[in-house]
Amino acid sequence: MFKALKRGIIKVNEDIRVIYDNDPAAQNLAEVILCYPGLHAMVAYRLAHRLYKWHIPLIPRMISYFTRIITGIEIHPAAKIGRRFFIDHGEGIVIGETAIVGDDVLMYQQVTLGGTGKETGKRHPTVGNNVILGAGAKILGNITIGDNSRVGAGSVVINDVPEHSTVVGVPGRIVQRGVVDDDGNLMHNKIPDPIQTEIDKLKAEVEKLKNN
Repeated sequence: MFKALKRGIIKVNEDIRVIYDNDPAAQNLAEVILCYPGLHAMVAYRLAHRLYKWHIPLIPRMISYFTRIITGIEIHPAAKIGRRFFIDHGEGIVIGETAIVGDDVLMYQQVTLGGTGKETGKRHPTVGNNVILGAGAKILGNITIGDNSRVGAGSVVINDVPEHSTVVGVPGRIVQRGVVDDDGNLMHNKIPDPIQTEIDKLKAEVEKLKNN
């Protein structure tokens, strides 16, 4: 039990540090600890998850429920979340029971890691390491988002995403070029529109045929 408690404290310390190091709005550690609902949700989740693994009934779900009321963030205690998970803003986030989230993941508000029906077993997404999920992204079903991938704001992803990919649109489409800045962050203002790209290609082909 003491080893588990020590590991939990280490993970919470990492959660605090990753916010302070990566959010320019964080002025000091006290502000991070007191004023970031994403951190509060993660502290509650890590406690609930530990109780869930100890097979303690009801209490983990109650912790999850009250955390949702207070923070607007719903994380099922059975979900598996890695280290240094940063929830930015956080309102409206839902992480389902069988979801798996890797290390160093950044998630913006209104993101859903959800299922697609009443299927049983593994029914929620697996998110790899160093992934960024833009505001309002919906990742649905038992799919995998590969390491170092980016999902644009408002995208709906229902198919697997390979590593080092950027996905945008409804349904999500893989954009075959990097759209990250020097720090590896998702640049929402520079995400290309794959539909517009295809239209531009068709226009170019039509113009070429006209000229011939």
